[in-house]
Amino acid sequence: MHNLPPDGLPRYRLLTGKDDASFCHRVSEALNLGYELYGSPAATFNGEHVVVAQAIIWPAKD
Repeated sequence: MHNLPPDGLPRYRLLTGKDDASFCHRVSEALNLGYELYGSPAATFNGEHVVVAQAIIWPAKD
């Protein structure tokens, strides 16, 4: 059986949001669950504020 994320969450997730403490907490919570960062974060400016994205994956366990 595969090691799956809790609560039916997908193995791959792309977290996005305004670049603020709330976004950082969301990423930190995912890391605390056992997700790992996948690739580098991305950032853009939408005319009002910086929007960031970070991909995370659930690691495959043997």
